[in-house]
Amino acid sequence: MVPSAVDLESATLNAWPALQVAHDRLWVWRAAKGYSKRANSIHCLDPADSADADARLARLAALYQYNELEPVFRVTPLTSAGALAALDRAGWEVFEPSKVLAMETPEAQWDVQHHTRRFDPRDPDWFETQGRMSGYNAHTLGILKSILDAVACENCGVLAYSEEGEPVAAALATVSNGIGVYLNVVADPAYRGQGYGRAVMAAALNWTKSAGARSSVIQVLGNNAPALSLYGSLGFAPAYDYHYRKPAA
Repeated sequence: MVPSAVDLESATLNAWPALQVAHDRLWVWRAAKGYSKRANSIHCLDPADSADADARLARLAALYQYNELEPVFRVTPLTSAGALAALDRAGWEVFEPSKVLAMETPEAQWDVQHHTRRFDPRDPDWFETQGRMSGYNAHTLGILKSILDAVACENCGVLAYSEEGEPVAAALATVSNGIGVYLNVVADPAYRGQGYGRAVMAAALNWTKSAGARSSVIQVLGNNAPALSLYGSLGFAPAYDYHYRKPAA
C-alpha cells in the first residue's frame, strides 16, 4: 500500500531538512537561505489546525522578512481549511502547481542501462558534480553542502556516466521511515533524452530497495512532461497535488 499523505510529507521533510526551523503548533516554518522552496516554506501538517490562522500566517511571514527571505506557503492535502482561508484573505497567489508521485517497492530490481556509481552525498565528487549540472554558483553549492550535512537519514548520491566516462546525470536518494525519497535529479543538458536520467533513477531506486524502502516518493512540477513520463515508466503514479503560495506582488 502506498503511504498516506502525512507519511509521505514527513518522509520528504526528513529527507530534505531546512537549516532553520520554527514551530507554531502544527505549522512548521522552514528556511535554508532561499535554496529550494520545500526547505523555504511554511507547512501545515494537520488539516484540523485552523485556529488563529490569520495571525499565525502574518507572524510566520514576518519571520521570513526578518531573515530576508520571501514568504512562501506549501499547500498540500494536510493544509487546514483555516490556513487556506487565511491565505485567500491575505491575497497570497498560487505558483508552481506540482505533483507528488509514489509507488510500492516491487519485487524485481530496475534495469540500469548505463554505468552508474554510488557516493556519500557529502563527497565533493558527487555534490560538486550535481551542482555543476544544475548550474549552481558557489553560494548555492555551499547551501547544498550544508543541507546534505544536516540529513539525518541514510542517503546516497548517484551519478550516471556517458560512454566516454563523463558524469552526465545525478540523483540524491534517501530512506526515511521506510520510504525512498528522490531529490536533485538532473541530467547534463547535452545528454538529455539518451536514457541517462532513467539510469540514474533506476540505480537510486535499486539502492533504496536494498536499504529497506518499502515504497518510494518523488515530487515534480506539474508541467514537467518529460519527468512525469520518465517517473511513470519507472512505476510511479500520482498520489496528490500540491502548490506554493506567496504574497501578491
